[in-house]
Amino acid sequence: MLMPAARPVARTLMIAISAAVLSTGVALGAEPQRTITVEGHGEVTAPPDSASVSAGVTTQAKTAAEALSANASAMNSVFAALKRMGVQDKNIQTSNFSVEPQYAPYNANNQDRQRIVGYQVTNQVDVSLDHVSNVGPAIDTLVAAGANQMNGISFMVHDPKPMMDQARTSAVEDAMARAAVLTRAAHVSLGPIMSIEESSNPPPGPIRPMRLMKAAGSTPIATGEQTISANVSITWAIQ
Repeated sequence: MLMPAARPVARTLMIAISAAVLSTGVALGAEPQRTITVEGHGEVTAPPDSASVSAGVTTQAKTAAEALSANASAMNSVFAALKRMGVQDKNIQTSNFSVEPQYAPYNANNQDRQRIVGYQVTNQVDVSLDHVSNVGPAIDTLVAAGANQMNGISFMVHDPKPMMDQARTSAVEDAMARAAVLTRAAHVSLGPIMSIEESSNPPPGPIRPMRLMKAAGSTPIATGEQTISANVSITWAIQ
């Protein structure tokens, strides 16, 4: 009595398997989508409008306490001078502070341990300036106040977003122009866009020929230009 009841179930299962195999065969036999992928590049340059100056004070004395006291006095003068320039507290940040022993010159004939002859204290700050025109005067102010280390200047664009948008637009236009040339040469036409991928990297520091800025009586500074670039990869269907 069980065997006749099992036959319809077996037939139904066989029909389902046959339909699945048929469906798979159609998918496997379909012609793959033809595509073209092109990369585009865009960049925008502009003069920087803000900067950061790294400076500090290094002092030496026979004892660590004396070196630290001298350094603190000089740094207080530096902070006061920056505030007189109008630099806000939020734009002054300590980036390095160290107290290091100083040793007598090494003598190969002396088997004793090296002798400490003094101490060196270094206090370094990064100063953010809202306008590049303040870089030269800021350097002069720092040195006059007692800073004896100038460790570098970084130029930047305060709001790079509009430049980034322009670079992205240029990159897409570049990719579209390249794709048009390639498909025209291959005697095919572009279909709809399948995907767009972006990689953007605004490089630090000026990379264009320098442009000198000089205020009367202040240190001359070359600001250069900032370049922000964008790269896109676009895939189209080919018709």
